[in-house]
Amino acid sequence: MKAWLPIFLAGTLSAAGATVEVAAPDSVRLADVTVTAIKQTSLNSDAGAATVLHRDQVERNDAVSVKAATAMMPGVFQPDYGSRMTSTLYVRGIGTRIDQPAVGLNVDNVPVVCKESYDTDLPDIALVEMLRGPQSTLYGRNTLGGVMNIYTLSPLNWQGTRAVVRAASHGTYRIGASHYTRLGDRVAASATAYCGGTAGEFRNQCNGQRTDWERLATARVKLEWQPDATLLLSNVLATGHTRQGGYPYEQVNTDVIAYNDTCFYRRTTVSDGLTLTKHWERVSLSSITSYQYIDDNMTLDQDFTAQPYFTLTQARREHAVTQDVVVRGRSEQLQGSWLAGAFGYYRHTRMDAPVTFKDTGIAQLIERHVNDALPAYPVVWDTREFVLGSHFTLPTAGAALYAQASRSWRRLTVTAGLRLDYEYARLRYRSTTHTGYDIMQAATATVYRHEPIDIDDSGTLTKHFVQLLPRLTATLHLGGSTHVADLYATVARGSKAGGFNTQMFSDVLQQRLMRLMGIGGTYDVADVVGYRPEKAWNLEVGTHLEVWQRRLAIDASFYWMDCRDRQLTVFPPGLTTGRMMTNAGRTRHCGLELALQVHPADGTTVHASYGYTHATFRQYNDGKTDYAGCHVPYAPLHTLWAEAAHTITLSRTGCLRALTLAANVSGAGCVYWNEANTLAQPFYALMGASVTIEGRHCDLQLWGRNLTGTTYRTFYFVSIGHEFLQRGHGRTLGATLRLHL
Repeated sequence: MKAWLPIFLAGTLSAAGATVEVAAPDSVRLADVTVTAIKQTSLNSDAGAATVLHRDQVERNDAVSVKAATAMMPGVFQPDYGSRMTSTLYVRGIGTRIDQPAVGLNVDNVPVVCKESYDTDLPDIALVEMLRGPQSTLYGRNTLGGVMNIYTLSPLNWQGTRAVVRAASHGTYRIGASHYTRLGDRVAASATAYCGGTAGEFRNQCNGQRTDWERLATARVKLEWQPDATLLLSNVLATGHTRQGGYPYEQVNTDVIAYNDTCFYRRTTVSDGLTLTKHWERVSLSSITSYQYIDDNMTLDQDFTAQPYFTLTQARREHAVTQDVVVRGRSEQLQGSWLAGAFGYYRHTRMDAPVTFKDTGIAQLIERHVNDALPAYPVVWDTREFVLGSHFTLPTAGAALYAQASRSWRRLTVTAGLRLDYEYARLRYRSTTHTGYDIMQAATATVYRHEPIDIDDSGTLTKHFVQLLPRLTATLHLGGSTHVADLYATVARGSKAGGFNTQMFSDVLQQRLMRLMGIGGTYDVADVVGYRPEKAWNLEVGTHLEVWQRRLAIDASFYWMDCRDRQLTVFPPGLTTGRMMTNAGRTRHCGLELALQVHPADGTTVHASYGYTHATFRQYNDGKTDYAGCHVPYAPLHTLWAEAAHTITLSRTGCLRALTLAANVSGAGCVYWNEANTLAQPFYALMGASVTIEGRHCDLQLWGRNLTGTTYRTFYFVSIGHEFLQRGHGRTLGATLRLHL
């Protein structure tokens, strides 16, 4: 067998990790889910916790986005946060709402650089892999919690035309079509177009309009060339556009969404990834090159009340390039394999983030504080609206060298790896405001003096980060011809990049303005804007089991993680407008993850997974409160997924081929909303079901989500002293028609 075959077959091996797909004795793995895995081969024999979702499970649960797929993974949680920009992945209690991600995402082997591009729809998904725990040795920056790999259909392995039409509650629809064809014996191409929208579920009581409406469109062109059995080139060009209202935030204890200013999010993305893989007898070389562009605009009623306090706009344009080179080989004499690589990237971001103070904001946040301090000389602002302007340029770059080697002794395999990672970040900023106020004489109600305010500050901040990221694993293989029993242990170090709090500049400027008026303090820019990398050691033991003639697969893992310089999103003290990232001391994470898949009878499959995460602060004192022992907020203690599906064969040659009945339940909680753990979302469970009629060239699926209409909350935050929650989606019914020609 040629050396290149194991890599091409990696995506078709039965099961991997936590939700290993176990094939029935008479089943055949279809070629249309074959993928090219660059940095791993068979996950079911690797030392680590992982989940794999194949195309049938993805389509049965309509999981066309990262957010939908995470519901089926133990210990993984991606809630609905306001808009597609702000949704965040949490794995084992690791995650963050702003700035750098804690979980990596690769689509067709290309790393997605910008976290704001994570929440997107991806039609024609062939395979989803979720590797939990630090993956920094091989995948680098921002994979402290893990990494998700998504692969789309290959035109070399599947040809034909696919189309989908989906309609659901609240005016939701999706329409898509794709065509896969061979252009010759060695060349194939595919083109995919997809669009959709929703009228929205939640209503703003201030204007009577729906808040969470959305319109989206995506397109993808994939070209693959395999001139011979040892060389493969693949290029994927993709673009997408999203515009949505979002932000259905209601004040705590009111259950009412009511804010007066416009909120929306708009995003346009373009990416191109070129992957080249060359194989020799014992060595292979892979190169992954990408260019990524994002142009987005988030505009918010920042106070989310019916009063005109202030608004925020964050408009950004970013260009990024990445290059990863991987060399891997195998030594038969040493019964081992090795891998070495080099990675580099460059990002260049320009951002404008003005905060506009309006009448109530001026009166309550500025004038009232000044006048309370100096009642004899009250102030009156020149206008009832002014702008705190912020402009940023953020060039960042990084480079890394990494290597990993494995050696086997009979039933024992030991793997050791090390990565040297360097990152450079620079922030050039300019903060401006041009306004003024009158100082009055309270006794005579006349103008005493006029004070203009002209602030134009600029500067440059620079940071350098160097990380050593080792990994050591041991796997004991105890399986036989009819079963698999692997025991593994892993020690790994992961990191999440440091950076700058751009959202704090409006507060820095506001405090300086107040200082010019003789009240308040000032922020030290370097202290409040910069934050350090987050680092963690992860210890893990687990097992991969396949028994009952491999009809039953069980995966279990137990982990302990010590996290230092934990990055935490906090709200500055007082009546301020922003939020900031801070290094919140030290947290400790321990838990277990369990998954099983069983084929009790022909045509019947049961999937189940459960994750328990105990993540607490070991050291964190914000100067007012010591939070040691409290649970880390926003990450659920429990995650649950269970699904049963049964397929009834109707005919092998007729128009109606099969009928599939499926039911599922997903759950999460308790989710603490603040560091003090005084407010929380209790555990909740959502019921779903579907009926699928499979035909020769089309499938019709009737489905429902949250069938019991469970009420739950997905997000919490504070703005100028007001607490807000976001309600989860209610009962949703829909139908999906898929064509395959």
